[in-house]
Amino acid sequence: MIRLFRNRVYRHLFAAQIIALLGTGLATVALGLMAYSLAGDRAGSVLGTALAIKMLSYVTLAPVAAALATQVPRRIWLAALDIIRATVVLGLPFVSEIWQIYVLVFLLQAASAGFTPVFQATIPEIVPQEEDYTKALSLSRLAYDMETLISPALAALLLTLVSAPTLFFGTAIGFCLSALLVLSVRLPAPPAHTPRRFYDRTTRGIRIYLRTPRLRGLLGLSLAAAAITSMVFVNTVVIVRATLGLSDGDVALALGAFGGGSMLAALALPLVLGTGRDRAVMVGFAVLGCAALVIGAIFVRGGLSLPILMACWALAGIGYSGTLTPAGRLLRRSAHPEDLAAVFAAQFTLSHVCWLLCYPLAGVGMTYLGLVPVLLILAAVGGIGIAAALWQWPRNQPAQLPHEHPDLPSGHPHLDGPHPHAHPVIIDDLHPEYPAHIARPRP
Repeated sequence: MIRLFRNRVYRHLFAAQIIALLGTGLATVALGLMAYSLAGDRAGSVLGTALAIKMLSYVTLAPVAAALATQVPRRIWLAALDIIRATVVLGLPFVSEIWQIYVLVFLLQAASAGFTPVFQATIPEIVPQEEDYTKALSLSRLAYDMETLISPALAALLLTLVSAPTLFFGTAIGFCLSALLVLSVRLPAPPAHTPRRFYDRTTRGIRIYLRTPRLRGLLGLSLAAAAITSMVFVNTVVIVRATLGLSDGDVALALGAFGGGSMLAALALPLVLGTGRDRAVMVGFAVLGCAALVIGAIFVRGGLSLPILMACWALAGIGYSGTLTPAGRLLRRSAHPEDLAAVFAAQFTLSHVCWLLCYPLAGVGMTYLGLVPVLLILAAVGGIGIAAALWQWPRNQPAQLPHEHPDLPSGHPHLDGPHPHAHPVIIDDLHPEYPAHIARPRP
């Protein structure tokens, strides 16, 4: 991975990602403390509503932001959204009403919905070789996991020195540093694109996504990953505190086991993906993550303990990371450069729809059904996602797909060569459907 960091542009963008993630983690801790100071025992419902607002903004605004981003230089777009996030965070210490939290959270997450897909779509252009890009995806996964583990500890340390609202200022500084790092490098210009109506630009990424078999398979795997992580993030505190009767420190240990498993998988993925097909690797990890939930249910019946829970959560973390970390490779293969940001936005939107479904299921299931049923239900949801992935994503599909274009005139430049011609197919204006629908072999 050392070769990656010799690339100055990648080095600065990765540093910007790390700093912004740490700032976001600090803000999350501070927001929880602020919600408690304003709402007391109702803080959980306040944070739950804030989480729902976050997910809804991701689901609805990411495609719109991707359409707007094509009209602005990337460096300016990313830096401007960092500054917007810093400005919004600076308003949080002055909140005096709960509704103000909701408004600011919506604005903050709206900016994040515009930032993340464009940022993700820029990386494959500055790291064009697939081997290096796979390593970049693993590093990005590691960055998210390290944020999960480090931010609470860093917040706890800072809270011994400063008051909770001061953490928001630390977050704002992080976003400003991220903006400066983005501005310090020259990013690739947005690829030339065919002029399109705003509605067409807004929906283009989702249309490409849903018409590409391997991406429909990725959506099924995203559902499996959402089922796995929803169980961990929503119910770990209840399992550790209520079921096992342990302390807050033990909650951190259980969540740390999940993060450790995720980091282990991220470190191993460049080697694993070098020897196996993406489909087999991602499905295998998804099965492992769902199996971890079933194993947990079995041990609840036989006597659950913290070490067993940590082992199950570590397996779940390995399964989750191995399932979704390679997603960028599929997205890059499935879109032309001018459509890449829109396809990343589609994955951002549709994967968060999966979380929007699974988070409430995990919470309601735990409350009204109990631990064993909710573990098995979420494992079953993950199994449905895996089955959908296997159904929609053909096995051993050749890279060169033969097909014809009866709608094109015989002299069209795309038709040079034998008929039916063969090449890797990407959904675009010439290929509005995948070859299963457009191929018309000659008798």
